[in-house]
Amino acid sequence: MNFEFSAEQEQLRREVAEFARFEIAPHVREWDEHQKFPLETVKKLGALGYLGVVFPEEYGGAGLTYIDYVIVIEELARVDPSVGLIVAAHNSLCANHIYTAGNDEQKRKYLSKLATGEWLGCWSLTEPEAGSDAGGTRTKAVKEDGDWVLNGAKTFCTNAHQAQVCVAMAVTDRAAAHRGISAFIVEAGTPGYQLGKKENKLGMRASDTGEVIFTDCRLPAGQLLGKQGEGFVDSLRILDGGRISIAALSIGTALGAYDAALAYSKHRKQFGRFISEFQAIQHKLVDMATGIEASRLLTYRAAALKDQGKRVTRDSAMAKLFASETAVRVCDEALQIHGGYGFIKDYPVEKFYRDVKLCTIGEGTSEIQRLVIARQLLQNE
Repeated sequence: MNFEFSAEQEQLRREVAEFARFEIAPHVREWDEHQKFPLETVKKLGALGYLGVVFPEEYGGAGLTYIDYVIVIEELARVDPSVGLIVAAHNSLCANHIYTAGNDEQKRKYLSKLATGEWLGCWSLTEPEAGSDAGGTRTKAVKEDGDWVLNGAKTFCTNAHQAQVCVAMAVTDRAAAHRGISAFIVEAGTPGYQLGKKENKLGMRASDTGEVIFTDCRLPAGQLLGKQGEGFVDSLRILDGGRISIAALSIGTALGAYDAALAYSKHRKQFGRFISEFQAIQHKLVDMATGIEASRLLTYRAAALKDQGKRVTRDSAMAKLFASETAVRVCDEALQIHGGYGFIKDYPVEKFYRDVKLCTIGEGTSEIQRLVIARQLLQNE
């Protein structure tokens, strides 16, 4: 077992951290307050290869590993979780679904644009009545004169209003239940494809989250992604990898809050002493640092297994569950260390505290992760 990063991975971490420090950090508060999507910055991330981290160079990707991908998301989220979320949803969900289930023509047409950042992608699974129960999808696709016609609505789509391409799940055979859901590639501008409400969120406010609506949206047969009826099954595979990125997002968010709390404790004085000298504060910092390191071990293990081509359903769910819940506790303690100042927007922990809660909800709630893990444990008995 080797717990060390390679020289190339250390260099990647430095490069992403430097980009985040100079290109993202100065704008975090403005983006958050105005819910401004950082399009120019996202384009720069694409030019650096961060929007196609794990995809082969033949499709415009950087050809890196899942461990490299975790490093990228972690360092971006350490400065602004919103940017980490934008990159994670683009890579892990939309682009990865096309890479995993698409034919060569679809990969060359769409992945080459997505991986370079020329286009941004969104992924539409969740519906108003189908959240944790994704099998309850109501959006339908009917074959008509050789085309597919989609009708329905999706919600909580990350990058929705910014995306040039959307991967959406729709029912093609109601009687087949989960085996009757298929995936489709929909380009923005297609007649019948509309954008609905943009959500006004508690946190991750620079990240665009909104509705996607299909009204007699006609697609050529070639826009079917993967085999008919296997869209839901493919989605579960996509989520296995996506949960690694949300674990990384959680770690980065926790690190950002921890960094701020550690620095604050060394400068804030009470009773004539720096508060870092008080045992109560030291214990909080110890628990925060230990939880972050444990989260990292789970997450990098899942990433390493993914790189080896192994199934990571249990491992990614464990990493996502533990890292996200740990991050919530870390951000809570970071704010507590700041005292009243932690409740003020002048200090970064206020934003980390708001941002982090999404990590226990997106790409499967903590409750769903426990169901997934339990199923894997019982199947292995």
